[in-house]
Parts: sequence; C-alpha cells; structure tokens
Amino acid sequence: MPATMTRRLQLLLDEERYERVAAEAKRQRVSVATIIRDAIDEKLEHRRRDKRAAMEAILNAEPIPVPPGDGLVEEIHRLRDERHSDLY
Repeated sequence: MPATMTRRLQLLLDEERYERVAAEAKRQRVSVATIIRDAIDEKLEHRRRDKRAAMEAILNAEPIPVPPGDGLVEEIHRLRDERHSDLY
C-alpha cells in the first residue's frame, strides 16, 4: 500500500453500515478510512484469488472428447433450425 494517499473519495453509507464500520475502527483503534481501505484490498485480493483458482481448475481439468470438425457446422445449423422450428 502506498505511504502517501493521493486520491480523495467521497463514499456515502447508510447509518447501519457506517455504525458497523465505525465500531470495527474503534475495536481495532484505527480510522474508519483504514477499515474501508483494508476492506477494498481484501475484496479485490479475494476476487483475484477466485479468478486464479477458476483458471487453475480449468487448466487442470480432464480433457473432454471433442468430435472431429467434419460436419460440425452443419450439425450446429441443423440443431439451430430445429430449435427455431419449435418457436413457430
């Protein structure tokens, strides 16, 4: 985290959220701003970890059989036409 804060942000909270944040700040003996900055950092890091875990799961997944490409486009068109015929 940078030592010097260079951006100002106005954040509006409802009373219940503010009270929760203020209580946590008091409990930790830090500012409300510190609690909010830490929450932002934690949330963004959590999302980064989730994306990485999803990517790793995909890369580590067992391969699935894929039929040869011969006739695949025609099969897709046939299935699409069948689906559309159900609409009329």
